Amino acid sequence: MAAVKELLRAEADGTLSFGDYTLKSKTKLDGFEFQGNIYKVKTFAEITKVEKNGMFVYESVPGTAVENFKASEKEISFSVSGDKDAQVTLELEADSEYVVYMDDMNVGDMKTNLSGKLSVSAELSPDKCVAIKVVKK
Repeated sequence: MAAVKELLRAEADGTLSFGDYTLKSKTKLDGFEFQGNIYKVKTFAEITKVEKNGMFVYESVPGTAVENFKASEKEISFSVSGDKDAQVTLELEADSEYVVYMDDMNVGDMKTNLSGKLSVSAELSPDKCVAIKVVKK
């Protein structure tokens, strides 16, 4: 999967794509309106971070490219790629249990902390996407 050269893009299917891990220096895009919300992305080789209406949504270390990001009350799903393995952190409901799937394989149940953060590690490469789905129990 290629990096998202626009940094943040609305897809025809109602999802978002964002992130460019090929950038050498930090690049930001602020004020991106999508479905009545305002998004901000900061991305480059070391980190990709997205906020919605000033609130944390997604972060990866190192930076990644994400396609078809879709979030609802019960589920978050997206495809991610990068040039090295990454730790992905999502903002979910605090102190709740979720089932995590990677490439449709159940990798286990996880519980968010009191701030609602959930982190997963993904083995990534530029020529291969990993589909991640997190479903509330």
